[in-house]
Amino acid sequence: MSHGLKGALLACLLLLVWLLPSRGQKEDLLLRVLLKEVPEGQEVSLLLPEGQGTVRARGEAQGVWVEGRLQPFWEFPGPYFRLDGRTYRGGVRLLAQEGRLLVVNQVLLEDYLLGVLPAEMPEGFPQEALEAQAVVARTFAVNRLNPRAPYDLCASEICQVYLGLAVETPRHTEAVRGTRGKVLSYQGRAISALYHADSGGMTAGSEEVFQKALPYLRPRPDPYARGPKSQWQLSVSPERAAAALRAMGRTPQAGSPGDSPVVLERSASGRVWRLRLLGVEVQGPEAQRLVRNLGLPSALVEFRGWQAEGRGAGHGVGLSQWGAKGMAEAGYGYREILGHYFPGTFLSDLLLGGIPGPEEAWATR
Repeated sequence: MSHGLKGALLACLLLLVWLLPSRGQKEDLLLRVLLKEVPEGQEVSLLLPEGQGTVRARGEAQGVWVEGRLQPFWEFPGPYFRLDGRTYRGGVRLLAQEGRLLVVNQVLLEDYLLGVLPAEMPEGFPQEALEAQAVVARTFAVNRLNPRAPYDLCASEICQVYLGLAVETPRHTEAVRGTRGKVLSYQGRAISALYHADSGGMTAGSEEVFQKALPYLRPRPDPYARGPKSQWQLSVSPERAAAALRAMGRTPQAGSPGDSPVVLERSASGRVWRLRLLGVEVQGPEAQRLVRNLGLPSALVEFRGWQAEGRGAGHGVGLSQWGAKGMAEAGYGYREILGHYFPGTFLSDLLLGGIPGPEEAWATR
């Protein structure tokens, strides 16, 4: 891992658009995080702080209906609000789009990370592992900034899990503050900072799962990955296999109930690359998707009839969270952890300002 000056130029043009001097704080990036999609005509309620009460809204074909008034969109600047019993830092924007009401949290990057880190890595992991996760999560978010879209990120595992203010912990907050503004870059741009739970001892190349080969996401030995799913055994039923094939638009062959999974080819990391079951053959990233649709934790798997024996959990690309834990316990710092999982990248500084102070009492209730 290097601290080259070129990395500090990361996304300069983008930063000019997105740097936000906000509510007396120093500069930070503004993110737009989709919290909820509500069908047109269905009502949603937002609880506002400081005795401002509850706002009820719904999406209509002509815009957003809020408390009896129809408008193109509706915004509340914050500093907090509550949706479905969960408190979020920042403000909220409601807009109607394609038959849905979008509830979008407008939140500063460093505030957003305070609600991401606890959802993505256990508090009991070593601090160096938490700091590595903070940098990766920050980089993932910066890479997804898209001014042309109605939002940048979603709040689910499809993007990064984001649970708002209630999940924040002192150790996670310390990891975010300790790495403030740090991102991974390659050739002057934020990288595609992917991560997963457990590599099973070997990370995957990006092309194995996402079709595109990236120079900093290569198969690498991961000897420190030791987690609850580092080794596992599961049974797969023919019925589950047939349903998984149909979900992918494939038709199981009639009269072949005994055609259990057979691995015909493996990727560079040892994961399933070509697979046949129930008379159907799939290849490449589609084969790995089929393995996941079978309910198996990882594509690093062997089949003995309908019995699956595998290692690891998740797609295997990028940072292994259990591997980061093991490296931290072995004495490696977060920079060394990141250098292992993202070779050839720079640790760059976005030069952001300070994190907000303690939350108001209302927001912690």
